Amino acid sequence: MADTNAIREHMEVIGADGVHIGTVDGVEGNRIKLIKADSGMGAHAGHHHYVPMSLVAEVEGDKVRLSATADVAVTFEEEADGSAQRL
Repeated sequence: MADTNAIREHMEVIGADGVHIGTVDGVEGNRIKLIKADSGMGAHAGHHHYVPMSLVAEVEGDKVRLSATADVAVTFEEEADGSAQRL
């Protein structure tokens, strides 16, 4: 299991395939809060999204690598209230 205590603000979050998913704004409970600039388009723009800590495979240097590829990982993103993001 990855050392999730090492996750810090401004770290890059990448999928298992190395594709950028977002940038850490902070950690809230058992979720990584991504910066607003990485929040997507349309209804998803301009607010924070969250990635469950259960997806973290590795924390190394300035990167948080998830266990899922980027296209799969974004389906796990949540809104601030914990509801699933609607794609």
